[in-house]
Amino acid sequence: MEIIERSAAQIAREVNARSLSARDVTEAVLARIDAVEGEIGSYVSVLHEHARAAAARVDERVDAGESLPLAGVPLAVKDNMCLVGTRTTAGSKMLEHWRAPYTATAVQRLLDAGCVPVGKANMDEFAMGSSCENSALGVTRNPYDLTRVPGGSSGGSAAAVAAFEAAIGMGSDTGGSIREPAAFCNLVGFKPTYGRISRYGLIAFASSLDQIGPLTRTVEDAALAYDVMAGKDPMDATSIDRAVEPTATHLRTDLSGMKVGLVKQFGTSELGGEIDAVYRKAYQDLQALGAELVEVELPTADYGLATYYLIAPAECSSNLARFDGVRYGMRVDGADVHDMYEKTRAAGFGPEVKRRILIGTYALSSGYYDAYYVRAQKARTLIARDFERAFAQCDLIACPAASSPAFQFNAKSDPYSMYLMDYYTIPMSLAGLPALSVPCGWTTPAGADRPMPLGLQLTAPLFKERDVLAAAHAYEQKTQHAAAHKPAIATVGA
Repeated sequence: MEIIERSAAQIAREVNARSLSARDVTEAVLARIDAVEGEIGSYVSVLHEHARAAAARVDERVDAGESLPLAGVPLAVKDNMCLVGTRTTAGSKMLEHWRAPYTATAVQRLLDAGCVPVGKANMDEFAMGSSCENSALGVTRNPYDLTRVPGGSSGGSAAAVAAFEAAIGMGSDTGGSIREPAAFCNLVGFKPTYGRISRYGLIAFASSLDQIGPLTRTVEDAALAYDVMAGKDPMDATSIDRAVEPTATHLRTDLSGMKVGLVKQFGTSELGGEIDAVYRKAYQDLQALGAELVEVELPTADYGLATYYLIAPAECSSNLARFDGVRYGMRVDGADVHDMYEKTRAAGFGPEVKRRILIGTYALSSGYYDAYYVRAQKARTLIARDFERAFAQCDLIACPAASSPAFQFNAKSDPYSMYLMDYYTIPMSLAGLPALSVPCGWTTPAGADRPMPLGLQLTAPLFKERDVLAAAHAYEQKTQHAAAHKPAIATVGA
């Protein structure tokens, strides 16, 4: 197997055993990036020298006798996470030339564990989007079909891992921005419990929803990355001060003794015959692994989209007020300070960001705050309570990770159809639950030349990351769906 195709776990084992050097891994991945980036566009910035210096430090530590859990593993860092000295843009013209003065906690923990950052990955601007089409700094294409989107907002990280330009991609998930790109790009995408991984150094979109997590080619790799990143951080007041259960050492090969809930409101028949068949087979496979399937209900699930698209824009309106041309980022001069604010924000923000700022500002405005924002927060509480009742009957909930496979560019040109892509992922985000997408099969969209992947979403109660990853590993090992097809880009530059 080529170096670039090895899992993070394989790379770490070989680098720790000194049968492979971090430098060799880094050079192989940088060569791959140079060969395919013109086709894929995963990265906003490729960090050639930064990566080589980091690899040299890893080799020095291993030579000195250290054993690093992610020794030499190439890392794609989503470009809304700070990495000191690197351009950190959040996919926006507003921050196109801004350089981070410090490193995000989650990024630093991966570096301390031996990861080598090879690039800053493209994304929907300020993490607002489900396709990576909203980036102001370039187009990212799906490695399985270059005419299709990689998903969003963590599309660059997903495409990088799927195209063998990294072994681990860092994503952030507000309403589905890790899980949906994972489903579109044949990857494992894991959003832990809200507060499990520090958000310090993450450029905020919606602070009560944003959560960092990994995108990987295997469940084991996701568990290894999660184990390194998770834990209390004194720099983030919202990070949870609770012992972290290790997950990578507790993966399972069967689901005996587990109850898996199928949500009555999350039917799949309307998704199309072939897609419906994939999910029905996925549920049967869970049963064949020893799980007991039970029907559960989430009566407020249909309120998820409306609730999210009041709360998230309201928080975005507040968070993005800091980008005013005064302190950092773009500045467009004006006749006076108010004119400067207006011109800077008009030039610096893209259409989707402006749309959400307007929605959020309206929802928070005098006379509408109680009618919209407060009612949305009450609905959020009802959704969380519905999950509590459902989990009284089961250990996990299984459902689709997205309502379709990856779609072609410009196919979702109206905002509402794009927002509907997050129908299955938003309720879990509103409740703060750990959730994961794992490859579950393939479907050939109308007019497509090749099959595209689908993702099965598994969700557990708060802080039950171990259960989610253990079950996903058992399913992955039994089905091996990810190995059924190679990316279309697989042979480019080989």
